[in-house]
Amino acid sequence: MSITGIKGMNDILPGEVETWQFLEQNARQIFGAFGYREIRVPVAEKTELFCRSIGETTDIVEKEMYTFSDKGGTSMTLRPEGTAPVMRAFIEHKLHNLDPVTKLYYLGPMFRHERPQKGRYRQFHQIGAEVIGLDDPKIDAQVLAMLSHFFQAVGITGVALQVNSLGCPECRPDYRQTLLAFLHDRLPQLCADCQRRAATNPLRALDCKVPGCIEATAGAPAMVEHLCSGCALHFDAVRGHLNQLEVPFAVNPRMVRGLDYYTKTTFEMVTDRLGAQSAVAAGGRYDGLIASLGGPPLPGIGFAMGEERLALLLSDSAATPPGPAVFIATLGSEAASYGFRLLTRLQREGIYAEMEYAGKSLKAQLRRADKLGAQKVLILGGDELARGVAQIRDMAAGTQAEVPLEDIDKLVRSAG
Repeated sequence: MSITGIKGMNDILPGEVETWQFLEQNARQIFGAFGYREIRVPVAEKTELFCRSIGETTDIVEKEMYTFSDKGGTSMTLRPEGTAPVMRAFIEHKLHNLDPVTKLYYLGPMFRHERPQKGRYRQFHQIGAEVIGLDDPKIDAQVLAMLSHFFQAVGITGVALQVNSLGCPECRPDYRQTLLAFLHDRLPQLCADCQRRAATNPLRALDCKVPGCIEATAGAPAMVEHLCSGCALHFDAVRGHLNQLEVPFAVNPRMVRGLDYYTKTTFEMVTDRLGAQSAVAAGGRYDGLIASLGGPPLPGIGFAMGEERLALLLSDSAATPPGPAVFIATLGSEAASYGFRLLTRLQREGIYAEMEYAGKSLKAQLRRADKLGAQKVLILGGDELARGVAQIRDMAAGTQAEVPLEDIDKLVRSAG
């Protein structure tokens, strides 16, 4: 019996991985232009990190984390999101001493034990970015401008930016009581999950996709209507800066985040092309998170994008990966030896080159070159070697010419 992969943890195969490379290359280029530097953190952290940052009453901590004890008895968790590990590394290595403003980005796998469905898996991958040390509304707008620019650069259309404010520790408690009072008489109409978390995390009822919950919470009080003066001024300024930068957006007063650490500005990039999984990027401000983890009282803002969902949105237009610049077809052992040396030299110079190793017929080798999408085929046999020439076939034009061996490197490099 063959061993299969774990459900919800998928292989990314050749032909698919090129789309991922395209997304990651664009992220590195664009984020770098905005002053971000890459950070890499472990896939496993102490469980306490996520309980303290995400919140013990969140669905992630209560139901979705992959948690285990190591041989020393320490409770470990495969990271369900990227912000908390990045903040742990920021604090542990005192990165704030290097610069008062820190801009970081990360790429990699996350893990949550959820029911696998389109765009949602148990091992999934995120591209994320964080800015630490600034609470100016302009940086909120700049983060959103960078995110919008990324979507434009990679050619993903049909997405829209939605923003909201979740207030701060000063104004959220009063709003929470107002919302609890609103939900109290509607509890029987809510789904089991919303009923269970109504007392501990009532804001999640506003984000529930169950039709009964949507109907029951229609007309619920909005956080943006209960902001303190500081949060209201901040949110007004963010919207003003977005307009200045000509970044289209809409205010969604029902948008909440599933993690406890978010404050003030929150946002999502949403689409109607992925069914229920409408958010392809999400994030917000988390001004109290670093201090709650034992670090300095520094503000922060960031976001994460799901690579699986981005790849789905690109799947219809994903480019075919390029074939070899040259395929070396040889006839006879002497030509094969020469061709092998030439192949290795070209590869060491960074030119994508291939050849047939098994001594097949010329017809079979040409079929292989065509299947790989080779731009040119170099045909070399004993007679050609004796005369110091080779045949070069242009696969797109269907033409063939004889060239001196000393000119081959130049011809191949021009194709590569």
